[in-house]
Parts: sequence; C-alpha cells; structure tokens
Amino acid sequence: MAKVELKAPIVDEIKGYADKSTAAVLVDYRGLTVEQDTNLRKKLREAGVVYKVYKNTYMKRAFEGTPYEALAVDLDGPSAVAFGMDDATAPARVLAEFMKTAPKLEFKAGVVEGTYYDANKIQAVATIPSREILISKLLGSLQSPVTNLARVLKQIAEKTTAA
Repeated sequence: MAKVELKAPIVDEIKGYADKSTAAVLVDYRGLTVEQDTNLRKKLREAGVVYKVYKNTYMKRAFEGTPYEALAVDLDGPSAVAFGMDDATAPARVLAEFMKTAPKLEFKAGVVEGTYYDANKIQAVATIPSREILISKLLGSLQSPVTNLARVLKQIAEKTTAA
C-alpha cells in the first residue's frame, strides 16, 4: 500500500471526530508523566471528551474545510487534541482543571462552536460553567422572585385571617 492509503483512515477518523464535536482544544503535552497522562485521559473520558494524539500533518489535512481549519497555525511541535462531543466548554474546563496539578500541560488554541480562541482566550473559556449548571442557575434566579412573592402573599393572608 502507498503511504497515502495508510494515512487516509487516520485522517478520516479525525474528520469523524471533528464532524461530531462542538469544540476542539489543542494542547502541548510535553513533560507529562505516564501516570499524569493516564489520569488526564480518564478525566476527559468521564466528561465525554475524546482526547487523541495525532501527527500535525494528519490534523491539518483533516481540519481543511471545517470550522477547525483555523487551528492549523498552532499545529507545531507535539500536539494533542481534545474534542468536546456534548458540552462545548468541557475540553477546556477539564484541561484547565488538570493544569493546576500538571503545569507542563499547556493550551495552544481552540475552536468552540465555530469561534477560534488563542491560548489565553481558551483559558477564559475554561471558566465558563457547563450548560447544565448555567440552566440550573437561570432556573434558580427565575424561581427566587416567585418564591418571595408567595411568601409575602402567605404572610398577608395570615395577617388578615388573624385580625
């Protein structure tokens, strides 16, 4: 088989992840121990994130014509990619949390829902809570005024029946 035929399945695999994901974050993983890498992969898997190490040329070819094409400029040196399948901020959030215990892991760049972010901005994206947490906060803030109104009406009703 020719070299191109050997590379095609790998490029197709990357394209498949890119098509299904809402976000992709590139990191430089140099300096991680095997134990740290294993722990990182476990945490990412638990969060529904696909984490893979591919050759940069494969990723460049796979990202052509996709929203992740902007990442091509950051594909130099050792690169790993984390694809967020369900939660767009999960890859950045889990990686940033892991970086607290493994400072050798560094953000390169990322694309979240079609928008390119450099290393500093992807760090900011990592601070955004998950969709479920945001929805629960919204519901809590909507529920609070209704609860307060009900409490006031109950006190007024108790006052008028006592008088």
